[in-house]
Amino acid sequence: MLNVKILTIFPELFPGFLGHSLTGKAMEENKWQLKTVNIRDYAYDKHKSVDDTPCGGGAGMIMRPDVLGRAIADNHTTGRIIYMSPKGAPLTQKKARELAKETELTIICARFEGIDERVIEAFNIEEISIGDYILTGGEQAAQIMLDAVVRLLPGVLGNEMSLEDESFENNLLEYPQYTRPIEWEGRTVPEVLLSGHHQKIADWRKQQSEIATKAKRPDLFKIYLDSKNS
Repeated sequence: MLNVKILTIFPELFPGFLGHSLTGKAMEENKWQLKTVNIRDYAYDKHKSVDDTPCGGGAGMIMRPDVLGRAIADNHTTGRIIYMSPKGAPLTQKKARELAKETELTIICARFEGIDERVIEAFNIEEISIGDYILTGGEQAAQIMLDAVVRLLPGVLGNEMSLEDESFENNLLEYPQYTRPIEWEGRTVPEVLLSGHHQKIADWRKQQSEIATKAKRPDLFKIYLDSKNS
């Protein structure tokens, strides 16, 4: 079972959408657990202050190392500590699979301009980014990352073939999907998908994945070609 601890100043934002659908059901079935920790509970003053102005000047506020460090030390026992940060390594399907193998994850959701660098150094914190853009806080990013991770836990999705065929699993985007009715507003389902010939269907899907990846994600297509030639 995966145990997740979220350090945040907005614990009421969790579990959010993670409490619904497959991830919510998985939580009810104890395939994973979520605990929130309010960083403000570790503040030293009556105002529950968790931030201060940046040394050297500049806009915004920085989360204090003494407060955040105290929260981490009191709650983190084992496993990886992750800070949702735009400076972090990109979240990929490979990274999600890696995290899904863990039993303990501690995730820091910052606000303001981020956290003091000394906290990152002191606790050997791993930084992960969900994209090259800025959010108002790490809570949204953490939920997106956890959605990608939890669905990969054993027994959550239910159909392992669905995982194998998904986008990014083989450095390819997923092939086009169709369902009934066979004809809709003059458009028909490709004939090969109605043939019942499994190998022809598999070949068509792979070809379509390659075409889509080359057109939409040439960077990913290059990785795919390199992996085939290595």
